[in-house]
Amino acid sequence: MSCEKLNIIKKPQVSNTRLLLGFSGWMDGGDVSTGTVKCLIEKLGAERFSEIEPAGFYIYSFPGAMEVTALFRPHTQISDGLIESYEIPTNTFYCSEEANLILFLGKEPNLGWDAYAECIFRVCEEFDVKTIYFIGSVAGLVPHTREPRLFCSVSHFALKETFQHYGVKFTNYEGPASIVTHLTAKCREHAVSMVNLVATIPAYVQGSNPKCIEAVTRRLAGMLELETDFGDLTVVSDEFERKLGDVVQEQPELESNIHKLEEDYDNEIFNNEMGDLKKWLEQQGIRVD
Repeated sequence: MSCEKLNIIKKPQVSNTRLLLGFSGWMDGGDVSTGTVKCLIEKLGAERFSEIEPAGFYIYSFPGAMEVTALFRPHTQISDGLIESYEIPTNTFYCSEEANLILFLGKEPNLGWDAYAECIFRVCEEFDVKTIYFIGSVAGLVPHTREPRLFCSVSHFALKETFQHYGVKFTNYEGPASIVTHLTAKCREHAVSMVNLVATIPAYVQGSNPKCIEAVTRRLAGMLELETDFGDLTVVSDEFERKLGDVVQEQPELESNIHKLEEDYDNEIFNNEMGDLKKWLEQQGIRVD
């Protein structure tokens, strides 16, 4: 398999490796996809070892209103007439040899999905990757006072038995696909398995969401059996929730709607994920409605 756009800088010593993908773009609500991967790169001391060159994968000039075209163009910062930064998309692989884990941070490509996927599968082939994980996030009807829900899709049926024990819900979806779906569909051609985990996060919270990043990072680390301390993330998460709670209290209508979300969330968890407990309580004569 050849891939002209893949630049391997050095070769880490790994085996029976896992690859974790995080993409900016469509499924990075609250920065949970990229934020989670960035946290793990830092916690594990993972080092950059490869990258995909961006040329040919992105649209920079797109017709339409400025609000639309701005989403496609490189970001720049100009101060006092001088260009301080000009940022084109980056797609970078990092590795923790100790954890046998490769981590990838990239921007979902607009063009050349097959060639882009070949670069990722080349890394899998070169560094003995057996399973690819994707972590993403979308806005949903989830209160900020609860854990984000995780929805899952997999490349092989056998993976469902493993991941149903992690409290995920398997996805039902029909609509536009992403590069993640493209990769998952191609996995069988490359003898690799793929697991996609997508968190639903509060739709009413704009910008980066440290609480959801902390919760998803912690859960993902458990699935990957990574031993690391997330105490600093918890402190930031708790402070974020406290400040958000103060804002919500100043808006009675929003507070009322969030209470309804909490009730719906708790009822769904109890009815759908704790069915055995509900049945046992009813057998003991304890009403649960």
